[in-house]
Amino acid sequence: MPLSQDERQQFLAQPHIAALAVSAPGRGPLTVPIWYQYAPGTEAWVLTGPESQKIRRIREAGRFSLMVQREEPTVRYVSVEGPVTRIVEVTDEMNREMAARYLPADKVDPYLKATESYGGQVAVFMRPEHWLSADLGDIRDL
Repeated sequence: MPLSQDERQQFLAQPHIAALAVSAPGRGPLTVPIWYQYAPGTEAWVLTGPESQKIRRIREAGRFSLMVQREEPTVRYVSVEGPVTRIVEVTDEMNREMAARYLPADKVDPYLKATESYGGQVAVFMRPEHWLSADLGDIRDL
């Protein structure tokens, strides 16, 4: 059963690990796991290296998809696709916001310290345009 607009936005706003997919000329799409940020009614955004394969493909395609899922208490997923609206250098605040979304509070500072050696990153913003979603129910009942 498809989710309502509110249900799918609320589900995407939860801190799932997403599968990011972006087209790649002459081959299947590049698909990788990624942390993302989203609040209902806003743009979704991801972080990546400024020279990464992800950003090269995203720049070429001008759009990308995110898909998140869970298996309990019911099998549910949301997939969203849309155009890139902007690419900006990541600020310390953005980096902290993303880390705090996924990590316990006591792990945020050590994580940020450990990732300093990775160099700068960019944030890629996407306007959700096309949505697919479903709640397939409790697979334990099958």
